[in-house]
Amino acid sequence: MRIGHIELFVKDPLAAKEFYTGVLGAELVSEQADGRIVWVKLGELEILLRPGEPGDSPDIYKLARSGICLYTDDLDTEIARLKLRGLAFEGDDGEGCPTFRDPDGNWFQLVNPG
Repeated sequence: MRIGHIELFVKDPLAAKEFYTGVLGAELVSEQADGRIVWVKLGELEILLRPGEPGDSPDIYKLARSGICLYTDDLDTEIARLKLRGLAFEGDDGEGCPTFRDPDGNWFQLVNPG
């Protein structure tokens, strides 16, 4: 068994696509059903942005039901690049582990695995 892809529920998949491609730098894979379903790829992982009601998001990373950890080999450069693209980090999960949310409240952590 292995993970095939991650599905994230978002209010507006086309708006979410702008965040994932424009801010995070994901590659657009495809749009289906007139843009109601959007596939993006970040590294080797495909993410399906599906219409839904994501619900309230806690204001603290470790109170979330789940989080996605993004790896980078150069944390400082990646943080600077994301800030230039308009990303606002919202704290950290320990030193060197900054956290942020997408516009729908899905939590992410940026980590240098080394």
